[in-house]
Amino acid sequence: MSDTERLYDYNMNIWLRNCEEEIQEPIRGEVTGKLPSWLQGTLVRNGPGRNKIGDCEYEHVFDGLALLHRFDISEGQVTYQCKFVKSETYKKNMAANRIVVTEFGTTAVPDPCRSIFDRISSTFRLNRDRTDNTAVSIYPFGDQIYAMTEVPVIYEIDPRNLETVGKKEIEKSLIVCHTAHPHVMPNGDVYNLGMSKTNGLKHVVVKFTYSDKGDMFESAEIVASMTPRWKLHPSYMHSFGITENYFVIIEHPLSLSLLGMARRVFITAPFSSVLHSYPDQDTQIVLINRITGEETRYTTDTIFYMHIINCFESDGKVIIDLCSYKDGKIIESMYTRAIKSMQSNPEYGEWCECRAKRLEIPLDAVDCKVEAKLIADVGCEAPRINYDVCNAKPYRYFYGIGSDIGKSDSGNLVKVDTKTGDYKIWLEEDTYPSEPIFVPRPEAVDEDDGVLLSALVWGRDDHAIALLVLDARDLKEIARVCFKTPSQATRCFHGWFLPGQQLK
Repeated sequence: MSDTERLYDYNMNIWLRNCEEEIQEPIRGEVTGKLPSWLQGTLVRNGPGRNKIGDCEYEHVFDGLALLHRFDISEGQVTYQCKFVKSETYKKNMAANRIVVTEFGTTAVPDPCRSIFDRISSTFRLNRDRTDNTAVSIYPFGDQIYAMTEVPVIYEIDPRNLETVGKKEIEKSLIVCHTAHPHVMPNGDVYNLGMSKTNGLKHVVVKFTYSDKGDMFESAEIVASMTPRWKLHPSYMHSFGITENYFVIIEHPLSLSLLGMARRVFITAPFSSVLHSYPDQDTQIVLINRITGEETRYTTDTIFYMHIINCFESDGKVIIDLCSYKDGKIIESMYTRAIKSMQSNPEYGEWCECRAKRLEIPLDAVDCKVEAKLIADVGCEAPRINYDVCNAKPYRYFYGIGSDIGKSDSGNLVKVDTKTGDYKIWLEEDTYPSEPIFVPRPEAVDEDDGVLLSALVWGRDDHAIALLVLDARDLKEIARVCFKTPSQATRCFHGWFLPGQQLK
């Protein structure tokens, strides 16, 4: 198909790249502009780094082997390196030179030496063949940094060199899955939402109490729980919310079939085979009181979501801001086959269309219906805020990646003013920025006084990556640092910034 016949300018093929050579020793980049003298620290990012192994190709963007990216900022210079998470999945696949572990959307290549009885047996040995490919996010637990996905296995990473230190299995509390987006509180406590089968299947909030000496996972405890509205079809949740007094759980009608999960004991099938979308069903919001455990439910018209932007309490209401879709097609859009055929699919752009919406929950009402109101008419995903200051508190601004791939300004970064609905955009042709991470200026007073850090890749030049530094107030470019990579530069999902003093 020629360029004139293309339906979309956005190049989704950036998700299908392969890093075939890790950068073991940091390489120094070429700086344009001037980095703020106060900006010192390390940005670690996580995402799928290998789409093919031997003759096998992963079938979904979520499935590629986890590759970590490290941008170290020090004294006006930046270095870059990348390494794979050395998970059991990585080791098995690389040793076999094929995909031998089933992923979210990819079925493993059958091993003719294994019978159905082998598969059943492995299930009762704590799912020996379950993937532990942690390719979604990075979060701190105390002074340790972990690569995560939605299975209850996480890998500790040394942020100084990206070496895989070890793994934690936390399925004593989180049996089926957990979100890839826990909440890190100001005192260092970490909360996450998962599912437990203790006393029947429930959504549970697990607390990992902060410790700078002991193991935060040994003290994990369930602090809240709720029964799914559909007992055999609990909602799939990629994130959740928290306020001063409530845990916020949104049950959208994208659900996991428990019968389908049981069926996977007997047949090899990807996790996505148990996901089912019900766009004719409403979405339910559940508030769980953090002290009493009391649960209240509310409904809204059908919305689907991956990421909650922020939640807070104000004037007798709980405010919930999230990036919403009209249906669950966003999952479908990330299949390899869908990406390869997008230029002949006029509906593809609609599948990816996302808008920030606000729900206002009146605390003096019970079981009422609330309206999801548009915050700003601009595509936005992978939202970030001034997290340390604003998480679970009233806020004004959030930042994200433009999601309107059907428009000419796709591939942008966006700043949204939740008070006015106004927004600002950063855009450069054929350039694809990652989720923008806010870093506050020391002694900042204003919420948006700081910089945004984003990793750039290009559509036409697949051996280039850069760190972009923007002024968070106006999205003006302050500096960028460019690197040439020995193999393809890959796209990433999420990351975390570690100030310099945290790495000493």
